Amino acid sequence: MSAAEPAGLDVVDRAISLADANDRRDVGQRLAHTRRRLLDPTVRVLVVGEFKQGKSLLVNALIDAPVCPVDDDIATAVPTEVSYAKTPLATLVRGMDNAADAETTRIQILIDKLAHHVSEAGTAADRKGLVRAEVGVPRQILAGGLCLVDTTGVGGLSSVHTTSTLAALPTADAVLLVSDASQEYSEPEIDFLRQAMKLCPNVACVLTKIDLYPQWRRIAELDRIHLAGANVQADLLPVSSVVHLHAIRTGDQQLDEESGFPALIRYLRGAVAQADRLSRRSVAHDVLTVTDYLAVSLQAELQAQQNPESATALIAELQAAKSRAEDLHRRTSRWQHTLSDGMADLNADIEFDLRDRLRQVIRHGEAALEQADPSAIWEQFTEWLSQQLAAATSDNFVWANQRVHLIAQQVAEHFAEEGGELLPALRLGDAATALEAVPDLPAPHAEDPKFFGKLLTGMRGSYGGVLMFGMMTTLAGMTLINPISVAAGLVLGSKTLREDKQSRRKRQQAEAQLLLRRQVDDVIFHVGKECRDRLRQVQRLLRDHFSELATELHRSLSESIQTAEKAANTEGANRQRRISRLAAELAQIDALRDDARALLIAPGHES
Repeated sequence: MSAAEPAGLDVVDRAISLADANDRRDVGQRLAHTRRRLLDPTVRVLVVGEFKQGKSLLVNALIDAPVCPVDDDIATAVPTEVSYAKTPLATLVRGMDNAADAETTRIQILIDKLAHHVSEAGTAADRKGLVRAEVGVPRQILAGGLCLVDTTGVGGLSSVHTTSTLAALPTADAVLLVSDASQEYSEPEIDFLRQAMKLCPNVACVLTKIDLYPQWRRIAELDRIHLAGANVQADLLPVSSVVHLHAIRTGDQQLDEESGFPALIRYLRGAVAQADRLSRRSVAHDVLTVTDYLAVSLQAELQAQQNPESATALIAELQAAKSRAEDLHRRTSRWQHTLSDGMADLNADIEFDLRDRLRQVIRHGEAALEQADPSAIWEQFTEWLSQQLAAATSDNFVWANQRVHLIAQQVAEHFAEEGGELLPALRLGDAATALEAVPDLPAPHAEDPKFFGKLLTGMRGSYGGVLMFGMMTTLAGMTLINPISVAAGLVLGSKTLREDKQSRRKRQQAEAQLLLRRQVDDVIFHVGKECRDRLRQVQRLLRDHFSELATELHRSLSESIQTAEKAANTEGANRQRRISRLAAELAQIDALRDDARALLIAPGHES
């Protein structure tokens, strides 16, 4: 089957025709959305990891094309999405990360010019406003809808950039965490894996550069121990991109097996197959739901047409339909209360969680500032603070994402018995945009007096000592300036210098702590506002989604009552023609249902 005609497209088109024939534009709109989703078979695989771990070379080796820039000293600065195209092309996308397509600008460039825009080889002006780069190449591995996303490296997976990656995970079908064989997993990498699996369960670990490090098997074993200890269930795939590329050039299949890439390619094909199964399941559910709606009124009318004399049965059917309509109204009230109460509680819980995490950051930061000179450790402190703020907001984001899905499940359960099938795609967005809006932490005012200032401070302290002890020694017949008074002046002068230094340090520590609290307040302000906005968007999405379902079901029940009432008054000649037409339409619906169910058991297709 070609990529232009994905599995289930014919079933959806037939369902749309039936909906139009029965004047059901409401369910037709849902099917139109299903059709658009089906025509976009993209399977997004995010390639993530720290700087210089071999992510770009891994992507190049998978597609056997040098599309992502690779350099020992130059890192990728802009995400690059690589997907299938009949002819090679590259596109730069400028705008805002969460902007609609109408608010972005797309510029096509030559592929050999791509590195200048997406890597640090280019200028900051060239990358300004650049959201991502899109590359299309004619490769069989991409033909099934696979899209590889070469993400920007992060200097430690608890950095600010990590929140951008975490925000993208719910949109990904799979994630490859890339780490080279030079060392075992670090604690930030394990923490990132834990967070990633909460947002995208399909995660695999790729151990790169095994050709450079003879001890890679020992590193792989240690990594597996770390994964087991952290209760992270993810495959570990050792690979060598260089060996794989050489094997392709020489046609050496045995060497390619040693590169580890066949196992990685099997994993990616499994991700594509799983996405295909989910797509089939979604299509089958939508079509079956719509055919149920269409069949309700047709079956009610057919029953009334076939048995017009059984008034008792007809009345019972109408009463049952009315009862179902009333039950729908009660369920509507219930799920709306569940949604509004759940989102209100979630807003309060998320804000409290964020504040609690950042209070811990303040406590640790103030303790560190009390034990050191802020001016001496400020560079290390600001780096630590940025990592802690990013880690706190990332954990808060992951928890919010989990809670949103839990609320959606509860709403769906109150709406229908099989509510889990009714959930729309829920995406919270990116907290990194809020962190980027937070101004940089300024340095505290450095009070470092020059030599002349220190001399004056010392002389002020020594003056009192010389005068006091000089007066006391004059009673013993000594002059005002004598060795004892001079020694006392030196002692008190040095003491004054020490006290002045301590005082300046205390003032600087107090100022640094104040700057720390202000910085955290800015983070709470920006991230809190961003999170509240995202939660409101999700609430509106769920409200509109279930409201549409309630409207569709209510209309189906109402039409079943109306058609049954009309059927009781139909004359004999017209009744038989109507019965034949209703039977034919129900036969079409039954055939459509069978084809929709077949999608659930059909084997994965090859594009």
